[in-house]
Amino acid sequence: MFNTVMLVGRLTRDPDIRYTAEGAPVAHITLAVSRPFKSASGEIETDFVQCTLWRKTAENTANYCRKGSIVGVSGRIQTRNYESSDGKKVYVTEVIADSVRFMGGKPRELAEVQP
Repeated sequence: MFNTVMLVGRLTRDPDIRYTAEGAPVAHITLAVSRPFKSASGEIETDFVQCTLWRKTAENTANYCRKGSIVGVSGRIQTRNYESSDGKKVYVTEVIADSVRFMGGKPRELAEVQP
């Protein structure tokens, strides 16, 4: 059986990095990924995928990427659930990243850097 996912998209916000009680870095990102086809109305739709990054991958992504950065994420899909404070069961589906590849910044930032 396989559980592998590869995505390329833009960060919707700056990476949110925190540390576990044991000191392990963990970052959460949301990746905006366009679908490869248009809807019936002719619009390109976008999925917003939650990703969790651990250790050095989390630190590097938090240090070098910002909202709008283009990144490639490879990893696996994981589901979990918990009970919210109001007693409802909440289900979460996310990508647990094995690696993140930095592919570029926002178009405006790239244009400013080039001579």
